[in-house]
Amino acid sequence: MAFTPGTDLGGLRVDLGPIPLGGVDTAGVAWSLQSLEGWDGAEVRSEYTEREADHGAWASPVYFGSRPITLAGTVTAPDRVTLEDALDRLRSADALSDTTLVVYELTTPKQAVVRRSGKPLFAYVTDRIATYSVMVTAADPRRYSTNLQSGTAGLPTTSGGLAFPVTFPITFSATTVSGVINAVNTGSFETRPVLTVAGPVTAPSVAALYPDGTVKQLIYSLDLQSGDVLTIDTDAHSVMLNGTVSRRRFMTVSGGWPTIPAGSSVNYQFQSGTYNATAMLTATWRSAWM
Repeated sequence: MAFTPGTDLGGLRVDLGPIPLGGVDTAGVAWSLQSLEGWDGAEVRSEYTEREADHGAWASPVYFGSRPITLAGTVTAPDRVTLEDALDRLRSADALSDTTLVVYELTTPKQAVVRRSGKPLFAYVTDRIATYSVMVTAADPRRYSTNLQSGTAGLPTTSGGLAFPVTFPITFSATTVSGVINAVNTGSFETRPVLTVAGPVTAPSVAALYPDGTVKQLIYSLDLQSGDVLTIDTDAHSVMLNGTVSRRRFMTVSGGWPTIPAGSSVNYQFQSGTYNATAMLTATWRSAWM
């Protein structure tokens, strides 16, 4: 039976890197996906210490662990040469380095970054058909939207105000344009943005304003020159200058790292004691689910 490249097989659809599991690739190879395990929930890390001379136990904080995922199915190729090439391509996609896994759920396609965590298993059924099973693990257990969101903002500016000489009656018309990015997380679990500050700017800071009035701040104590880019990863808790030099020791984190809560939004406000029209704050994030 010949398959049409680019079509779906009508069941589960997952992309492991360039391999379209549940679909037909450009070589006419049909990748049937019969099992997807581990996508429904992540591992949990918890500890319980038995109470002495009492019922029950003391519970430690509970955290999600990594997310092991197993994918299994059948490969059908036009001939043996194409089949062997397909299995080699699957071995390559099942990489030791970061690979994007995309699961096409009925509502919102979601993705995770995975690495190989087990031996890939293959078995020939005929000279054109083989079964496969691969195990990968996402160190970050969140299931992210495939849509990368972003926003930019300059420093706040003020225009208008009181003009001299004064003519009565006096009219005050000052308008402040705030450098704010509204970041919305439509998912069911908190997500962690990457904030990028482009110079020149004097001792920049970013304030995260939450709907309940909570404010968290990231305060950088050094200046950025023209061409400098400061990248703040709120998940890795890293602060990198121009992608190569750590500047974490010069960053004060007030109130905790400013993540975006589930089903909510955060206003990220760009601040500096000195205005510069060229300075720019960029935020990138994905909605997240667990």
